Amino acid sequence: MASVEHDGPTVELTVALAEGLRPAIADRELTGPVEAGDDVVVNVAALDLGLGSGGFDVVHVNLTRGLSQPAEPGKVVKLSYSSLQHAVTPVEAAAAAAEHGPPPGLPLECPVAVIALHGQLEPVAWAAAQTAPGARIGFVQSAGGALPGALSRAARELPGRILLAGHLTAGPSAGGADGEAVSVAGAIHAGLTALGWQAAIVGPGPGIAGSGSALGHGGMAALDSAHAALALGARTVLVPRLSSGDPRARHRPLSHHSATVLELLLRPVDVALPAELVDRPAALARHRRREVETDLDGYRDAGLGSRTMGRSIDEDELFFRAALAGGRVLGEEIEGV
Repeated sequence: MASVEHDGPTVELTVALAEGLRPAIADRELTGPVEAGDDVVVNVAALDLGLGSGGFDVVHVNLTRGLSQPAEPGKVVKLSYSSLQHAVTPVEAAAAAAEHGPPPGLPLECPVAVIALHGQLEPVAWAAAQTAPGARIGFVQSAGGALPGALSRAARELPGRILLAGHLTAGPSAGGADGEAVSVAGAIHAGLTALGWQAAIVGPGPGIAGSGSALGHGGMAALDSAHAALALGARTVLVPRLSSGDPRARHRPLSHHSATVLELLLRPVDVALPAELVDRPAALARHRRREVETDLDGYRDAGLGSRTMGRSIDEDELFFRAALAGGRVLGEEIEGV
């Protein structure tokens, strides 16, 4: 390892391979400590494939130090039967009032916003805070994108701006700052009961898998998340993926990712839409459209994330307006408007 640039839960590194220096990361929860000069084994797949959201190598093991961190006691294992399996104590156990039986506090009757992409998290959280100042809104990180919770810059920084009240990782996703959950349903329930959240935003970590097919993409995680929220009795708001700047026709204006989820949902949900949207895609027909005004200039001045898939706000205005609409509708639900 050539150098360590950023020292945090996920460490940013430079590694020296035969072909030269390359950027890398190490999740210290899984690898233990790493320091400049260590010999490491790295997974090079994402960088070699040129993935836009995964442009770095990932440290698999530190040969110099080994797994020197003691294993934390836990009740369940995440990333089971892989070489990265590790024990965690799930938040569901802490939230349970009894060893068996139905979870307490149902139906939840709290709002849950389901996002399609991690890039929507910041505008949704910001707009919700503008609409419902001081509300305690947590983030549940699901499958569909990056699995390590520490990879989310937004989840690390938004609590400091009082825009998020907590961060749980659910299912295969791991390393949430405020705890781990076995399932998305368990994370939503724990957040809205044991952790005192008034609302939750649920969605994948950075990056998204895609095959260009109707069902083979990470956006399908929104289907499971929405069903979990509905089953718990939450007032469920879907924040669709819209775009005015994506060069691929299948993502304009309503991405086929969101269209497929809307078509497959077993029950209608509220769909947040910016009033500026001209077209009304057929996939919205059986759902409740919530059209609201959005404050794009206010968000632009807030100094939060302003790029999606390499495009700026000006290059893909509709993407950000859709996310801002989702935040405003979530805030209205918190306020009972």
